[in-house]
Amino acid sequence: MTKLKNISLGLALLLCGAFTALHHGWADYDQTKPTDFKAKIEELTYENPHVLAKVKYNKELTTVYLAPVTRMESRGLNQDMIKKGTTIRFVAYPHKTEKNEMRAERIFVGDDKFELR
Repeated sequence: MTKLKNISLGLALLLCGAFTALHHGWADYDQTKPTDFKAKIEELTYENPHVLAKVKYNKELTTVYLAPVTRMESRGLNQDMIKKGTTIRFVAYPHKTEKNEMRAERIFVGDDKFELR
């Protein structure tokens, strides 16, 4: 029984470590270089842990990490407002090492501003 507990504990710790490594914290993004731009959503993944928008930025497909679904909805955003084809103004920070990745601080849909942090 003790061997089974040790294996279970080891697997639990391994799983927690894997999720931690996959989480995108703000430290990976250069907050000294805010980027303000408009782009049309080419693809949208509306699920946790973060909503992802793929947009053309400087003629390249770029992934913009938005907030988790619950935060988006609690701030008045829903999937229909940011669906594929919608043009949005982003204020985002570039990833420090990944060329085509950003994290949005806020977005503007039409005349409405949404803080995502």
